[in-house]
Amino acid sequence: MSRPVALTVAGSDSSGGAGVVADLKTFEALGVWGTVALTAVTAQNSLGVAAIHLVPPEVIRAQIAAVASDVAVGAAKTGMLGSAAGVRAVASAIRDAGIALVVVDPVSLSKHGDALLAGDALEVLRAELLPLATVVTPNLPEAAALVGYPVEDRAAMIGAAQELRRFGAEVVLVTGGHLADDRSSPDLVCGPDGLLWLEGPRRVTVHTHGTGCVLSAAITAFLALGRTPQQACADGKRFVSRAIAAGGPLGRGIGPVDPGTGSAARDEVSGYMGEGGRT
Repeated sequence: MSRPVALTVAGSDSSGGAGVVADLKTFEALGVWGTVALTAVTAQNSLGVAAIHLVPPEVIRAQIAAVASDVAVGAAKTGMLGSAAGVRAVASAIRDAGIALVVVDPVSLSKHGDALLAGDALEVLRAELLPLATVVTPNLPEAAALVGYPVEDRAAMIGAAQELRRFGAEVVLVTGGHLADDRSSPDLVCGPDGLLWLEGPRRVTVHTHGTGCVLSAAITAFLALGRTPQQACADGKRFVSRAIAAGGPLGRGIGPVDPGTGSAARDEVSGYMGEGGRT
């Protein structure tokens, strides 16, 4: 197989809009072969999360080991991990597998406000998973939870990004979708080369389920395709913007973004891909 391989370590979404389902759709749209280590099974729809069953840590670890021992994983991402034990299992399995390029999406709440990460898991995530991160992709509430103070404006985004780098992440991408600004949605890249603002217009829609998953999965795919972390963040923002534009209502609540090749996002994919699906 000529395609690079990416691994998603995350939970399921029975409505098909987030988690490993969204990750695999994103990988496929970008020409990357997707593999999976499932951390949780959720029962959810456009109205919220009805039930969560966490996969035992030893089974999470076994899934990662099974994939990484057999195929060359170009890059991996983590999403919903659920518990402190789950975070520890993922961190140790990634270290043991020697996966060098890792995107950490520090998922703590669903789009509807349902808790997806136990409170005692945050410290474990800071101590054990962030030092493995090539890129960490918190939104404003996730950044605030990780640093312990409100992150509500650009100055706070800079402070939070710099602090998260001190925990060991190589590059921090703080997304600005929650800023109180009805016109723009800036994201901040903080890395070894300094600060870079990724400016963009705010798309007026309530149908944003899966946005963070698609963004982090796109960054993972671009890393597997050979992009630098900074390039992967910029291209990931552009990709998720198209996925948001292609999304819409599904069910009676918050609809999903659409990263698939059957959406308007496919028009952007051709700009990323070269011969044989590589950049």
